[in-house]
Parts: sequence; C-alpha cells; structure tokens
Amino acid sequence: MAGLKEIRIRIASVKTTRQVTSAMKIVSAAKLKKAQDAIYQIRPYANKLHGILSSISSSLGESEDSVYSDQREPEKVLIVLISSNRGLCGGFNTNIAKTAAKLVQEQYESQLDLGNIEFLCIGKQGMRQLKYHEFEIDDNKNDIFNELSFENVSEISEEIMNAFVEGKYDRVELVYNQFKNAAVQIQTTEQFLPIEVKQDEEIKANPNFIYEPSKEYIVQELIPRILKIQFYKALLDSHAAEHGARLTAMHSATDNATELLSYLTLEYNKARQAAITGEILEIVSGAEALKG
Repeated sequence: MAGLKEIRIRIASVKTTRQVTSAMKIVSAAKLKKAQDAIYQIRPYANKLHGILSSISSSLGESEDSVYSDQREPEKVLIVLISSNRGLCGGFNTNIAKTAAKLVQEQYESQLDLGNIEFLCIGKQGMRQLKYHEFEIDDNKNDIFNELSFENVSEISEEIMNAFVEGKYDRVELVYNQFKNAAVQIQTTEQFLPIEVKQDEEIKANPNFIYEPSKEYIVQELIPRILKIQFYKALLDSHAAEHGARLTAMHSATDNATELLSYLTLEYNKARQAAITGEILEIVSGAEALKG
C-alpha cells in the first residue's frame, strides 16, 4: 500500500485534473450550442441546393455542361481532410484520418503508387495523423478555424475549384466528420468535384426546365455558389462534431477522475487508519514494557 504522502499527492493531482476537465466540458458545451445551431440552420438549405445542383447538371446538354461537371479519368486526386487544430476530443481526429487512409487504399491505390495523390489538410491534428500513416501533406489551411466564415471558406473552395478547372486535379474528395449528436460523429467521404449527376424519376419525367434569368447565368453563377455552400457545410459539420466529441471526452474524463478520487480517498483512509492503529499498538507495547 502506498504511503499517506504519496496518496495525498495523487488526490491533489486528480482534483486538479477534474477541475480542468470539468471547465473544458462547460466551455465545449457552450461552443457546441453555437456550432450546432449553425449546422442545423444551413443543412436543410445546403441539402436542397445539392438536389438542385444534381437536377441542373443532369438536364444540361453536352454543349451546356458546367466546367465543374467534367467527368475525367481520376489520374490526379486531391483529398481534403477536415479535422481540428486541437486534441482532447477522443477519437475524432484518429478516426477521420483512418477514413482518409482507407479511401486511398480502396479507391486510389494506383494513383498513390504514381504519386498522384495530394492532401489538403484543414486542421493540425489531421496533418499529424496523416504523417503517422506516412502520407505526404501538400498544403494546409489550418488558420481557417480562427475565423470560420462563409467568406473565408469561399476563398479556399474557389482555389480548389479553379485548380480542378485548370486540370491540376481530376477529382476532389472531402473527408470529414458529420455531426449527428454530441456523442456520435459519422465519418463521411463526399465527392466534391466533378459534380455527381444523379438521375431520378422526377428528372426523367420532367426533362425540360424553365430557367430564370437564363440557363447560362445558372451555370456560370449558381453552380459555383452552390459548390461553395457545400464546402462550407462540410466545415460546419466537422466544427460541430469536434465540439461534440470534446464535450463527450471531457464528460467521460471528469467522471473517471471522480471515480478515481473516490478510490484514492478510500485508500487514504485505510492507510491513515492503519497508521493510527500502528501508533496505538506501539504506545500500548511501550506502556506494557514499562510495567514489566
């Protein structure tokens, strides 16, 4: 059994840890509320726009196709990995890095062998995890989380879209954690470019659309804007999922610290009782010796 001093030191250390994790839990809960509201507000809008995007793309003729719908053999691939700048959020970053690695191994192994896979990391922790998996990082946009706004995200998405149009990449994949609730994050892989055209029965039944102000305007102005919103939604999803994961991790850590504190307190009381009993026995033994 450890001595009283060692147990007291451990109790003090665990109390400090519990205070820190409890404070971080409160902070994460406040940040989660704000991030959760943001993704809940944009998600229905973004999903509807994504449906419109597929409808428009499927209705265009070959001569009218958007440059973002250009289906090419994916010889050069860009994978955008969205993670977080900070840790202490459970398996949030580890799981999404594993998802990116699995995507490369299952779909783009030949491109990887030829050196035609590039990674754009948004989040320092994702960069570290990819380096652990021995992938090379070509670029990062970690500073975006300092001020996560549509304007700032639009600049990044526009760079990616221009690179695709110029032929630098034949395919762009987004890999991120989708927010479900504070305890659950869904590792998601989503093709960003080229636009995936999904034919459904409604589109086949009504192939002709009336475009206002014109089909050319829709292609040139609306499609790029929808793509930027999709990219922004992915970042908001990941941002909310991060705070949810950190809230859950800090809640678990606080509970574990409380449980450990109870155990250490019990051990301390046992050790203290044993020490007191030992002292009493010594006094009694001494007294008996003096009588003799």
